[in-house]
Parts: sequence; structure tokens; C-alpha cells
Amino acid sequence: MSATGAKHTPFSLIGSDVTITGNLAATVDLHVDGVIDGDISCASLVQGPDSRIIGHVTAQSARLAGLVDGSISAEELVVESTARITGDVTYERITIEAGSRVEGRFAHKDNGPVAAADLKLITSDSAA
Repeated sequence: MSATGAKHTPFSLIGSDVTITGNLAATVDLHVDGVIDGDISCASLVQGPDSRIIGHVTAQSARLAGLVDGSISAEELVVESTARITGDVTYERITIEAGSRVEGRFAHKDNGPVAAADLKLITSDSAA
């Protein structure tokens, strides 16, 4: 049982008055409004506009709105207009809102070569 009394907490919240020095790993969704000085690894990350992350971020999905000083690796990434990112970004799907700033390189996650069994021929009825 957790400190809140819940057996299975669906997310963890780092409040605006909290500073964590060290790496952070979570199997649930993580919402950060405070300061993290270390690497973050989680299923889903939501970053508040006044928060700071100094370290590398690895998540399946990430919605970034604050300052990130470090590399980011996410399957699905949303960079909100208030986000300030300094570091390389690796993504599969990305949305970047106007007004955000990113200083670094972008790289798409390659899924590797497509197997021939995964390819399907699509024909048009008018061609027959």
C-alpha cells in the first residue's frame, strides 16, 4: 500500500516545491512540476511549464512544456509552446507548437527494414 493509501496509483506527481537530485524511474505516468536534476525513465511524462529537467528523458510518450537540458527519446513527443529544450531529440511521432525553442538535433526512430511478409499490394478496382 502506498503512502496515499492507494494500492495501484495510476501516476506520480512531482510538485512545484520538490527538487530531486538523482535519476528517476517510474513504471507509471509521471507529472513533473518541480525540478529534476538527473535522468528520467517512465511510461509517460507530462512536464509543467515552470518545471526544469536537467538530464536525459526516456519515455514512451512525453508532453514537454518546461525547460529540458538533456537529450530526449520518446515514441510520441509533444513540445508545447512554453518548452525550452537544449539537447538532441529522438522520436517516432512529434508535434511542435509555435513558440517553443529547441537547440539540438532531431532524429526519427527507425523501425528497421520492413519484412517482405509485412508488405501488401494495393490495387485499384479501375485498373482491373
